[in-house]
This record gives sequence, structure tokens and C-alpha cells, in this order.
Amino acid sequence: QVQLVESGGGLVQPGGSLRLSCAASGRMDHYAIGWFRQAPGKEREGISCISSEGTTYYADSVKGRFTISRDNAKNTAYLQMNSLKPDDTAVYYCAAGPLATLYHEYDFWGQGTQVTVSS
Repeated sequence: QVQLVESGGGLVQPGGSLRLSCAASGRMDHYAIGWFRQAPGKEREGISCISSEGTTYYADSVKGRFTISRDNAKNTAYLQMNSLKPDDTAVYYCAAGPLATLYHEYDFWGQGTQVTVSS
């Protein structure tokens, strides 16, 4: 069992950047990590994931703007978000599981962190 805590969300202007962190309560090196987001009135969307070996995947909506990474020594994963747009406004969640996928097939989920992109 692992507990996940997201941090780093907040209010940012369009075109700005944020870095989200996902801290695990225990070892996370054997888990794939996914980042998801859910905007008001919309379904939760998988936006990026990274396998235990470091292979990364991105949804088209964030490709070229977001970068996922992990630091297994710190039991932490990151989502660097650049060139943010108002459409990126959502609650962002990280998740841990056996396979890197943009679908909701993860065993453990964080509580989410709000990202608001607005001028």
C-alpha cells in the first residue's frame, strides 16, 4: 500500500508554468505513475504517465508542454507544466499502479491539487 500526496498547484496566468509534485509514503520505484486531471463538468482525463523504467507517455492535449519525471530516491514524481492555458484548469491527481497507462487502471490515488489558469 502506498499513499500519494500532490502539491504545487495554484493560480497562474496563461502562458505561465507550474511544477506539480507527487510524494509517495513508501518506495515507488516499482510503480508506474500517472497524472490525471478533472475539470468541472468533465470526466477525469489521463494526461501523462511514466513507467517504472522511465518510459513516458503524453496525451495529445499536453504533448510538448508538459513533462513527467520521477526521482525514485525521493519517492516523488513530478509534472512540469509550461505554456499553460485556461483549458488546463482542473484538479490534478497522481496515481500509482503496475502499468503505465493513460486510463484509470491504477491502484492508488492522491487527493488532488487545484490548478487554475486565469488572467
